[in-house]
Amino acid sequence: MSASPELRRLLLGRPEEVAPLLLNAVLRHGDVAVRLTEVEAYAGADDPGSHAFRGRTRRNAVMFGSPGHLYCYFTYGMHVCANAVAGPEGTAGGILLRAGEVVDGLELARARRPGSSDRDLARGPARLCRALDIALSHDGTDLTAGEITLEVGTPPPVVEAGPRVGLRAAPERPWRFWTPGEPSVSAYRPAKRPPS
Repeated sequence: MSASPELRRLLLGRPEEVAPLLLNAVLRHGDVAVRLTEVEAYAGADDPGSHAFRGRTRRNAVMFGSPGHLYCYFTYGMHVCANAVAGPEGTAGGILLRAGEVVDGLELARARRPGSSDRDLARGPARLCRALDIALSHDGTDLTAGEITLEVGTPPPVVEAGPRVGLRAAPERPWRFWTPGEPSVSAYRPAKRPPS
């Protein structure tokens, strides 16, 4: 398992290079822990798909900070998603924590996601946050010392890569990474085309 200084050093790298190394990492909040099986990289000013592409705002400010913090955002008016900030300070990189398998606190995760199969408890970025009780108030949490931690283990021997989910801008970049054969990996969905 990676200790705090090693995690911060790892996250200094380019998001698209670091992201596959986070597969099999364990994200923990209190009594619930999720082993990551799917992630997506976003590269700030060089990436039209990134929240930080047009510069710093109040919403994305954490992405411009030091690596190893949690960037949380609200989407579709009802869901929270979380990223691990990656890349040197000021570059605004992030790795979306897309999906995983609950490996600790299964009963509590089930209570937070009633009616879901165990496979679906953290299958997708909003579900993952719900299972772990990650809220918008956790934006900026230090993953090396805060109440939410990320422990990096050994990545899987085989990693698959493909386009990111639901993007209209830069959809062709193969910056979504997942562990093949894992049932908790979410289904790929391209962006919906706006009506012409």
